[in-house]
Amino acid sequence: MSRQFSLAYLTIPGIDPIHQIQIAREAGYDYVSLRTIPMGLEGEPQVHLEDDPALFRAVRQALKDCGIDYRAAFEKGAELGATQVLTSVWTRDHSFVVDRYGALCEQAAQFGLTLNLEFPIVSELTSMDQAIALQDEVGADNLKILMDMIYVHLTGVTPGEIRAVDPARFGIIHLCDWPSDPAGRETVEIVRGGRVYCGEGAADLKGFLEALPENVCAIELPNLRELELRGQAGHARRCLETAKEYFASNGL
Repeated sequence: MSRQFSLAYLTIPGIDPIHQIQIAREAGYDYVSLRTIPMGLEGEPQVHLEDDPALFRAVRQALKDCGIDYRAAFEKGAELGATQVLTSVWTRDHSFVVDRYGALCEQAAQFGLTLNLEFPIVSELTSMDQAIALQDEVGADNLKILMDMIYVHLTGVTPGEIRAVDPARFGIIHLCDWPSDPAGRETVEIVRGGRVYCGEGAADLKGFLEALPENVCAIELPNLRELELRGQAGHARRCLETAKEYFASNGL
């Protein structure tokens, strides 16, 4: 089966869901990952599908018109055909985290949803080992580990360490690359707006991807310079083009 790709929200941040769906369709993505649980960030659309029936109907129609699926939030997301939810940890209260993930996994299971646990180095759960430990504590079949290529790279995870983990533990893959020359930029600055196209950076993408199961790759590649140069649609298209070129040239 050929690899499938999703357009993550953060690749073209600040976009409304209808436009993101259209861009993903036109660029040739298989899926689109919308942000339907707002983070309250300045300049981002605050999308509350549960409180906006008109927007919900418009998103559902856009998905139907474009023939594309996406990951979203629980009940309303499930009504739209969502299967995956992206999560991360932003508190040091470990007991609270375990309790909430248990409840969230139970609720998500009612809608046929899988929770994907990410370990951003700017969050409070920052390694694959920590994610595995939390996965064990929660003990829910629908809790998977999301492997974002830049966090795998920055935390020093090796392909061998990935192979030592049961492949069934892994979920969605976030696809992007880390710049070979960060040029003194802060980590959070690169995370939010300086990731680079696949194969143009320092991460061992080939090694990581060969070690991981062939799960859906959501391209999460915010790059402010490329957005300004190419526009939203052009950047999204180039993200997919370079990913497919990288996979083809590396036999992935």
